[in-house]
Amino acid sequence: MQQLQPKTTIQKRIILFLSILGLIVCIAVLFPQVRHMIVELIGAYILHRKIQYQGVYIVLVSFAMGGICLILLFNYCLFTHSGRKLVHDTKQGIKDCLSEIDFRSFIKPVLLMFGIYLLGILTIIRANFSYLDDLGRSINGDRLWNDWSRYISEFLSIFIHADTNLTEISPLPQLLAILMLSVSSVLLVYVLGDRKITAVRLLASIPIGLSPYFLGCLSYKYDAPYMALSVLASIVPFLFIARKQAFLFCSVVSLLVMCMTYQTSSGIFPLIVILLCFQDWNRRKKPDKETLFFLGRAAFAFCLALLLFRFFLMKPMYMNNWVYASNQMYPLPDLIPGVLNNIKNYTTIIGQDLGIIWKIGIVLVCIIFIIKAAHTSTRNKALSFFVSIVVIGLSFILSYGLYLLLANTIYVPRSLYGFGVFLAILCVYVVSDYKKIAIVPALALNWCFFVFAFSYGNALADQARYAEFRITLLLHDLSTLYPAQDGKDISILLENPIDYTPLIKNISKHYPVIEKLVPKRLGQVKDVVREHLDDYYWLAHFNCIHYTMDYSLDYSDLPVVLDSYYHTIKSDGTHCLIVLKH
Repeated sequence: MQQLQPKTTIQKRIILFLSILGLIVCIAVLFPQVRHMIVELIGAYILHRKIQYQGVYIVLVSFAMGGICLILLFNYCLFTHSGRKLVHDTKQGIKDCLSEIDFRSFIKPVLLMFGIYLLGILTIIRANFSYLDDLGRSINGDRLWNDWSRYISEFLSIFIHADTNLTEISPLPQLLAILMLSVSSVLLVYVLGDRKITAVRLLASIPIGLSPYFLGCLSYKYDAPYMALSVLASIVPFLFIARKQAFLFCSVVSLLVMCMTYQTSSGIFPLIVILLCFQDWNRRKKPDKETLFFLGRAAFAFCLALLLFRFFLMKPMYMNNWVYASNQMYPLPDLIPGVLNNIKNYTTIIGQDLGIIWKIGIVLVCIIFIIKAAHTSTRNKALSFFVSIVVIGLSFILSYGLYLLLANTIYVPRSLYGFGVFLAILCVYVVSDYKKIAIVPALALNWCFFVFAFSYGNALADQARYAEFRITLLLHDLSTLYPAQDGKDISILLENPIDYTPLIKNISKHYPVIEKLVPKRLGQVKDVVREHLDDYYWLAHFNCIHYTMDYSLDYSDLPVVLDSYYHTIKSDGTHCLIVLKH
C-alpha cells in the first residue's frame, strides 16, 4: 500500500493538471478573438471553403460550455468524497438491477414478438418500395442524419452498412428494426406488468410496432433501425427503477440516445412514468410521498437530458439547406395558445386518419381502462374514475412528445407513432390481471392493426407498379421528342402528381391514413422535401441526366406538342410543361 500511494498521487496530479488545462481551453474558446481564429482555421484548412460564421459560433460556444460542465462534473466525481460516493452508488445500483433480471426469460418472448412483427411487415419488405428519403440515399449514398443532430444514427449507419457510403442493403435494416421493437415490447410488458410476461400482454403491445404510424417508419430502408432504437432507449431506463441513482443516470443517458436517434420518441418516457405513477397511486403499492419523489426524479431526468441536448448537442436548423419543420419553441407569451392549437390539430388529424372500426376499438379500450381502474382501486371509486380519465387525456397529449411545444411542427405519419405507444400502454394495462372479457376489445384492436399492415404493404407494391408504368410512358415520350443528342438540358415543370391506384382508393374509404402513408409520385407539391425526392426518383433513378426540374420559369404559354391518355406535354423545345392526367 505504501508503494502504491505515490503513484496514486501522481495520477491525481496529472488528471488535475489536464482538467485545469482543458478548462482553460474551453474558457478561451468563449472569447470572440479565439472563436474567430478557430472558425477561420476550420474553413481554410479543413473544409477548404467559407463557412457560415454564426452557425459555427453557436456550435463552438455549445461545445465550450459543454466541455466546461463536463470537466467540472469530472472533477467533482473524482476529487470529492460525495462525488466518489455518488459514482460508486450509481455503479452498484446498475449492477444490482441487472443482477435481479433473468434475461434468459426474455428470449422466447422476444422471438415471439419478432415473428409477429416480421409477419406484419412481410408485404412491406416484398413491396421493395423506395420510401421518401430512401431515394436520395440510394443514389448518392449520403447519410445526413448529422444535420438533424442524430449523431448516433450517423455513427451506427457506418457499421450497419459496413461503409461510410450508404448502399441498399434492405431488408437488413428493417429486420434490425423489428428486433429492437420486439425487445421494446417485451421490456414494456415487463415494466408495466410488474415483471410478469404473458402471451396476452405481449399481443397487447403490438401497436408499438404495427400501429399505422410506425408502419411508415418501417417502410424506410435506411432510417428504420434508428427510429426503433429511439423507442427502445425510451423504455430501457425503467429496468433500473428500483435504484434512485441508477434510474436517474440511465434515464439521462437513454434519453440522450433517443434525442440523437429520432426525437419523435420524446413522448414515450413520460407516458410510461404517468402510468406507473397511476398504478402505484391507484392500488397504494407505494406511499404517495414515494410516488411523488419518483415522478420528480423522472421529470428532472427528462428535463436535464433535453437541456443537455438542446444547449450542447443540437444543431441550429438554419444550418440545413432546406427546412420543413422548426425546432424553435413558441415565445413565452404565445406558449399556451400555441400548445393548445397543436393539441387541437393533433387530435383532429388522429381522428381523420383512423377508420371507424379502429375508433370503436380504441373507445372500448379506454372505457375498460376506466372501469378497471375504478373497480380495482383501493381508493375512493369515484376519485379513481375521474383520475383515470385525466390519465388517458394527459397520456394522449404527451404521446405527441415535444412537437407540442414547437412553433412550426409537423403531422406526417412518422411523427405520430407516439399514439401507437399510447395505445399499447392502455392495452397492456387492460389485459393485465383482469376479467377475460376485457381482453377481447384490446386484442381485436391489435388484430385490426396487424391485418392493416398487410393491406399497407400491398398498397405500396401496387402504387410502385402503377407509378413506374406511368413514368416509363412519360420518359418514352420525352426521349422520343427530345433525344438530347446535342447534350442540351431540357427544363421541366410537372403539374399534378400520379394519382393513387384503385386499390388504395378502396382502402382509403375505411382507412384514410393510407393516403398519408403511401407517397404519390411526381407533380409539383408545396413540400420542398417531396419535390426534391421526386426529382431524384424519376430523373436520377431512371438515369435521365439531360432533364432538369425548374420551378422558377413561366410555362403557361407553351404550345402542346403531345397529348395522350395519361399526360399532356407542352414545350418550346427548351422548356417543357408536363400535365399528368388522373
